[in-house]
Amino acid sequence: MSEFMQTLEKEAQSLRESAEKKDRPQTQHKAYIAVLAGVDLFMRFVNRSSHDFSLSREAGSFEDFRDTLLSRASLILEKASSARERVASIGSQFVHDNAVILVQGYSRVIMSLLDYAANIQNKRFKVYVTEARPESDGIQAVAALRKAGIPCRAVLDSAVGYIMDKVDMVFVGAEGVVENGGIVNKIGTFQTSLVANTLGKPVYAVAESYKFVRAFPLSQYDIPSQTPEIVTFTSRRKSFSTSGHAQTMEDLAMSNPSVDYTPPQYLTLLITDLGVLTPSGVSDELIKLTLA
Repeated sequence: MSEFMQTLEKEAQSLRESAEKKDRPQTQHKAYIAVLAGVDLFMRFVNRSSHDFSLSREAGSFEDFRDTLLSRASLILEKASSARERVASIGSQFVHDNAVILVQGYSRVIMSLLDYAANIQNKRFKVYVTEARPESDGIQAVAALRKAGIPCRAVLDSAVGYIMDKVDMVFVGAEGVVENGGIVNKIGTFQTSLVANTLGKPVYAVAESYKFVRAFPLSQYDIPSQTPEIVTFTSRRKSFSTSGHAQTMEDLAMSNPSVDYTPPQYLTLLITDLGVLTPSGVSDELIKLTLA
């Protein structure tokens, strides 16, 4: 049993270290926090299962423990797979008829929530979607919403301040929900939330509970992500030379961050499969998940 647990911990550590590598493709950078959350959740589950099994009267061979572990893992997977549906059902109550909603790029759980509100609850509303560069997955979100019959249109990331007065509420997804109730999500989420908060618009972060992660960033540079070149400068002569080639979009994407951190004071509520939480309630839920 001990050898099995050591092997699992070794592989878990390998996953954590791979999430911190600097040579990963830009599209994978935003998954750093999600990988850490998933690994931590899995290891807590295994350690708790091992402890419970060792104290049970049925404790027997390693094969018995393996069967118990697989049985419990199946239940967790079923719960995780239905989490998005629960979030959609819970979050749709915040959507009202004739609402104008701003969405930060593409998020599967937000797409499910809006589809539920439109096609299950028959609510009528309109959606703005930020383009969400550098991946521009806001275009994917527009296609998904139009397929669901929801009126929508894409807006430039730089136009968020311009259209915010026409918006009733903002929905943002999350790659990870940290201990203080803040979120780590695709780049641009922080500035969108900041503008919305300044203009008195509610900001709802929508995420499944398995994205809760034990991390406590104090600034943008504390999150587990690559430190981009944007925070450093080369020499003046090299930086402002007109003889070099202009930056391509790919160069720009690689030299800029793909995720940012939104502090809890800029979020109104978190909509999760555990229910609707205030940012301050996240730490309590993390404790429950740790002890579960």
